Amino acid sequence: MTISLYKDGQRLYVTREERKRLLAAADSLPPLENTLCQTLVHTGCRISEALSLHHGSIDLAEKQVVIESLKKRKTGIFRAVPVPASYIARMAEIHDLNASSDSTAQLWPWHRTKAWQIVKSALELADIRGPWATPKGLRHAFAVYAIASEVPLHLIQRWMGHSSMKTTAIYLQAIGKEEREIAARMWPNEPIK
Repeated sequence: MTISLYKDGQRLYVTREERKRLLAAADSLPPLENTLCQTLVHTGCRISEALSLHHGSIDLAEKQVVIESLKKRKTGIFRAVPVPASYIARMAEIHDLNASSDSTAQLWPWHRTKAWQIVKSALELADIRGPWATPKGLRHAFAVYAIASEVPLHLIQRWMGHSSMKTTAIYLQAIGKEEREIAARMWPNEPIK
C-alpha cells in the first residue's frame, strides 16, 4: 500500500497554523473532549490508540505518553512520546492523575465513532475544512511538524510507531509553507515568508 500526504493534489495534513487554531478551539470544549484533541495533536497517535490510553499511560515524571501500537498485528508493542509540560499539567488536572488513582482507568469513555465526531466538530469549530480535517490529518501534522522542527527521522519513526523507515519518509513530501520551513534551515538568517 502506497501512503501519500496528498490526494488529488490536496494535502492530507493540518498545517502549523491550523494546529494552533484547533488547540485554541479545543479550549472551549468540555474538558474530556479538550484532552482528546490535545492528545491527538501532541502525540500523533491514532484515534483508536488514544481511546486505549489509561491513567498509567501518562508518565507525569518523564512528561511522556506511553502508547500501545494498535496497528501492528501483535500486542504489547509500546512507544513513548515526549509531550509538552503544559499538556501533562492539563491531563493531570482534568483526569485526576495522582498517585492514588487507578492506573488502569480509561481516560475517555467513548467508542471510536463518537471520538471521531468530537475531533471532527473541533476541527470545524477551528474553521479547518478539507480532506486534511480528520484525526488522520492531525497524525500526519504531528510528523510534518516534527520534521520542520528538526527532529531526526528515526525518532519520528519511533514516536509514530512505524516499523519501516519508508513509511516515516513520506513526511518528507511536505510542500508549500512546510517545505519552505524545512528549507529555511539552510538559510538561518533569512525570514520565512
